[in-house]
Amino acid sequence: MYTLSNDQLTISILDPRADQARFGVRYCTGGYIFQISDTRLGDLMSGPTYPDSFNWFDGQGIPDAFNLHPLRDPKGDDSLALILGIGLCNLTERTVTKFCSWDVEESDDAVHMTTRHEWQGYDVTIERTVSLHGRTVRSDTRVVNGGAPLPIRWFPHPFYPQTEGDELLKVSIPVKVVENPGYELAPSGFITRKGWPWDQGYYLALDHSAGRGLTIFQRHPLLGTVTATCSYDPSYFPIWGNPRTFSWEPFLERTIGGGLATEWRIDYDF
Repeated sequence: MYTLSNDQLTISILDPRADQARFGVRYCTGGYIFQISDTRLGDLMSGPTYPDSFNWFDGQGIPDAFNLHPLRDPKGDDSLALILGIGLCNLTERTVTKFCSWDVEESDDAVHMTTRHEWQGYDVTIERTVSLHGRTVRSDTRVVNGGAPLPIRWFPHPFYPQTEGDELLKVSIPVKVVENPGYELAPSGFITRKGWPWDQGYYLALDHSAGRGLTIFQRHPLLGTVTATCSYDPSYFPIWGNPRTFSWEPFLERTIGGGLATEWRIDYDF
């Protein structure tokens, strides 16, 4: 793993080569934040099976994914696809056929990773940078398209520990919560849990309005409230939780023209 640290926080970032056994066909292999630890309080992030076990599908920490829009060869095997940030994958068997290779540059406060996909007419460069500034963990992504128009669908999947109280998150844009067994919208504006303790997971797509970016105020059992600020408007915005963890997934969906690039970031403030 790669490590960034200061006198307050330590970030553990998976090494795309040395930690390859931790990857599958779901999460991006570059810029995968595996854990964030507070110098005094210990680990701040969780996961669907944390701390008992780990598997590539559930993950832990702050993974992110391009996997919901695999790039298939229109004239080839329908099970074979390029998943950005991972490589060539067999979708039928859910296995990675060939991982992409990342160039890694380290500095005192950042880890920068770059990979290039060239396959069946696709020519895509992805840059991922994870940096630490005081108590802010920043995740930057840049995608450069050297070929035909490229549709991308990406989402972050941060896993927070469940709190003692039922309040989970409040967001900077208007949202509505339809009737469901897991969540409700409180008069305070916080989305809260229903029926705790849970014995299963609950998934819900929020009915939301676009704004100028997105800020999420997340309850945390050790820190009270932490925030995350997205530089983009989410196109689709689900939340999910189980007895061990709670997460939100603001999707970014864009089509990048040939010869063009797009970029975005999320600041996680602890």
